[in-house]
Amino acid sequence: MSYYYAGCAENYEPHFLDACFLCRKPLGFNADIFMYRGNTPFCSKDCRQEQIEIDDAKEKSWKRSASSSIRKSEQSKNSTTTTTTPDKPVRTGTVAVA
Repeated sequence: MSYYYAGCAENYEPHFLDACFLCRKPLGFNADIFMYRGNTPFCSKDCRQEQIEIDDAKEKSWKRSASSSIRKSEQSKNSTTTTTTPDKPVRTGTVAVA
């Protein structure tokens, strides 16, 4: 496992390309590394595809819950705010002087 210098002698941290993001398998120096969404490394196309499917499922779930909450908030606004038109004009705060 390789390490990089993080600024002081006692803080050596593993490099982000040392292991597969999904299965944590060590990535070799002469092995192919499959990247996804910027700097997320994977050891194989299969691991990367599994992560893509996990992210897609999370995104679909989030979108469903977001649209559901929007619908609920719109329904609550509509049920609490009922607008009626009065039969007679309503005067507010003005006094007619004759």
